[in-house]
Order: sequence, then C-alpha cells, then structure tokens
Amino acid sequence: MKQIYLDNAATTALRPEVIERMTEVLKDNFGNASSTHSFGRSSKALLEQCRKNIASYFNATASEIVFTSGGTEADNLALRSAVRDLGVTEIITSKIEHHAVLHTAEQLQKEYGVKLSFVNLDTCGMIDFQHLEELLQNADNALVSLMHVNNEIGNVLDIERAAKLCKDYNALFHSDCVQSVGHFKLDLQQIPVDFFAASAHKFHGPKGVGFCYVRKESGLKPLIFGGEQERGYRAGTEAIHNIVGMDEALKIAYQNIDAEKEHITNIKSYFIQQLKEILPNVSFNGGCTDNANSTYTLVNVCLPIVPEKAPMLQFQLDLKGIACSKGSACQSGSSQQSHVLSAILSEDKLKYPSVRFSFSAFTTKDDIDYTVNVLKDFVSV
Repeated sequence: MKQIYLDNAATTALRPEVIERMTEVLKDNFGNASSTHSFGRSSKALLEQCRKNIASYFNATASEIVFTSGGTEADNLALRSAVRDLGVTEIITSKIEHHAVLHTAEQLQKEYGVKLSFVNLDTCGMIDFQHLEELLQNADNALVSLMHVNNEIGNVLDIERAAKLCKDYNALFHSDCVQSVGHFKLDLQQIPVDFFAASAHKFHGPKGVGFCYVRKESGLKPLIFGGEQERGYRAGTEAIHNIVGMDEALKIAYQNIDAEKEHITNIKSYFIQQLKEILPNVSFNGGCTDNANSTYTLVNVCLPIVPEKAPMLQFQLDLKGIACSKGSACQSGSSQQSHVLSAILSEDKLKYPSVRFSFSAFTTKDDIDYTVNVLKDFVSV
C-alpha cells in the first residue's frame, strides 16, 4: 500500500541534514550550556551561534530570540506576561486563531478580568481592518493577537499592515507565526511586531523546540522560573540538539525558499485543478484557492459527500495510506466541529466534510494523482 503524507501543517518530516547535525551534537556536545567548564562552554557557544543565526533570518538581534518548547509555550509567554506584567487590559483577537491563543486569552479573562474583543471576519475568514481600527480607537492598554497564516484554511494576514496599525494606536502586537516561519520572509525592521511564536517541526525541524521573538526593551517577564537560562526569560536546561536541529532546518528552508515555494505552489494548483475536474461540486474553504492571500502550503476542501458518509471519509483515506486531517492536529481527538470553519461557514455547508491537505517539498504529483483517485472512488460509491 502507498504511503502518502499530506498533513504537513500538523508536522513535517525531518530533513536528513537535520538528523545528521542533531546526531553529531548528541554525541559531541552533551555539556550543559550553563556549566563553566570546557564542555559547558562548548555547548554555550553553539547555543548562542544558533540564536544569532536564527535572528539573522528575520533582521532581528540575537537577544530578541528566546528558545521555548514550541509555539504554544511561546504564545503563552507573550500573552500571559503582557497581561500580568505589561499592563494590558484588553486583548483583541479573532475567532479563528489557534487555541494556543484563544484558550490562553480566555483564561486571562478569567484570571485578570481582561476585556476580550474579536475583530470581524469576512466570509472567507479575512480580517476586517476597518473594524480592527475601530476596536483600537476605543481600546486602552491593548494587545492585538492575529496569526500570520491560519493553520486550517491558509489565509495570510497582511502582517505589516496589522502591526503598523497597532503601533499607530500604541497597542502591542503579537502574531502566531507557526505556519509561516520557514515559508515566508519576515523583516522585523519593516514589520513592528512586538512578539511572535515559531515552532521547528513545521519546517522540517525537530518537535519540542521553537522560539518566541521578543522585541528588545519590551519589558516581558518570564513564564517559567527556576534558573537564569535564556537571559532569565525561560528557566530550564536548553536542549542543544533540538536547537541546533531547528537552526539547521531554518537555514535550509530559507536557502531554498523560492524553489520550494514554486514546487509546492504547483502541487497545490494541480491538486485543486484535479479535484475540480473529478468533483464538479467540490468547494474550498476560506481563501485557500487565492494564491495572493493564502499560503501555498495547504488547501481546505469541502467535499460533496452525503453527511451520512462523512464520518467514514478520513478512516477510508487512512486505510488507503493517505494522511490528512480535519484541521488542527491539536484538536484531532475532539469530536467537535472545527472552530475555524464554524466561524466562517453556514450551517448547511458545515454538514459536509471538510478536509485539510497540506504539502511540502517532498510532495509529488504522483501523490496527488493517487489521492484524487481515492477521493473519486469514495465519492462515487
């Protein structure tokens, strides 16, 4: 049986070069980076070189990169400290954010009584900037949190416009960039973001490591206490091998970003074209077919299948060796409808199954042909 992996928005395969580099570090750089002897100094030097490298991809300084366990921790670090330590009394966000932001904001509302406001969306899930400005005009001590690339429907935020609007109204701006880092270029000298989150396993790096960009002199305070690692922002012995793996993966991603973008864009366009040919009533959620306003890495498909057959769809795809998902992998154990799709689709549209297919540089046209044929067979039965 074929094995077709089309769930790259959930996680990506490690690049061979990343595995090789991590293995070297596991063997040769096992010292604790906080130790003062030669073994520790060697690990510390490696750690700081990775920090400097990663900062360079975003035109940031090394001191603005805080290593974390991944995007969820990075989101929590920024949002919780902003409310607890920076005087934020209102969080402005959207109803289609990742739950790492939404659930954190809801908890902060309970703990600190912060006001929680949601910016309007159009029918494709794009941000209404006029409404965002209205919310900012009436807000005091606000933080805006809007993700750069939506992990379920692929919409791309005009992050520079959002950041500059926040700056005009003296609001802090945070963005979950987990789906965009490694796939889109971000120049933080041009985009006045205060905080953003990234996770290595979304760009062919290891799981369990990411970083939070923290603009210098932000006043952010630690979320985890117990040591002076990460300049006091994040206590705990750094996982040097994971950080090196993230650095290596990010280096390869940005070295090859244009060529891989072209390849993946062609794969996505081919998939959409083939689906339209075999399934005349197929539709696509959000703005995922608009290459100007969506990521090239995923498509969210609403399939013309009678609701009674919908529960069997992913099971049948899995039986045929095809990996895809309903939406966020973090919610894969939930029986509830996607909160993202619920926010933008009609009740009638929600009756039909929607599936997210996400691609990488390793995806081939043969993978697409096989998947399309499986879908055709399932729908026609």
